[in-house]
Amino acid sequence: MSDHIRTRRDGGVVEVVIDRPKANAIDLATSRALGLIFRNFRDDPTLRVAIVSGAGEKFFCAGWDLKAAASGDAVDGDYGVGGFGGLQELRDLNKPVICAVNGICCGGGLEIALSADLILAAEHATFALPEIRSGTVADAASIKLPKRIPYHIAMDMLLTGRWLDVHEAHRWGFVNEVLPADRLMERAWELARLLESGPPLVYAAIKEIVREAEGSTFQTAMNKITKRQFATVDRLYSSEDQLEGARAFAEKRSPIWKGK
Repeated sequence: MSDHIRTRRDGGVVEVVIDRPKANAIDLATSRALGLIFRNFRDDPTLRVAIVSGAGEKFFCAGWDLKAAASGDAVDGDYGVGGFGGLQELRDLNKPVICAVNGICCGGGLEIALSADLILAAEHATFALPEIRSGTVADAASIKLPKRIPYHIAMDMLLTGRWLDVHEAHRWGFVNEVLPADRLMERAWELARLLESGPPLVYAAIKEIVREAEGSTFQTAMNKITKRQFATVDRLYSSEDQLEGARAFAEKRSPIWKGK
């Protein structure tokens, strides 16, 4: 699919590495390849968790490849399945995604990170939305970031393009953990293994509820849950796993999740 994307699968976990020197910037071909990879992750019932990271030690991802765009790789609205980077607009992605930020994370790279469910970052990671300086808008970040961190901090990043070090990013809450660089991927896999061992139908329900409730009132969302109008919730409440969870608790043993 692409010479610039590396994948590694181990059990129910798939690791996706953007490997496009020097800055792991994404052109149209790379974006479309990522979309196919994440679509396969979504649709493969044997895959439970994804980790996305960047190759090397300097860059996670510098976002859209402006040099490629300037040489004719024009934005035509078709970034592939899932939109830019394969994650931002991928419908019904109801599995956990971990982002391991191993360096500079800016522009569209930050937007990819914001599309993950958990963000781990190396101690030298930095974050910015420098689109303002190139006369364009960080569109997805303009939607997502003010909902994730305090409004005025998000607007500061969007309007000035200023850089945040990893500790400030952690303080504002869009980074879950800060780690030594040599521990980053080890911790990402530890977390992935923990999630892999969990109940996939519950994860699916959580992700759909969180996603759909974002544009709803509390009571509207609650009514949809109780009336089983979310497909993932309806499936969970009718599942063997729902019964298994109760039985395992009563029998004081670890549950065995089958995803059905």
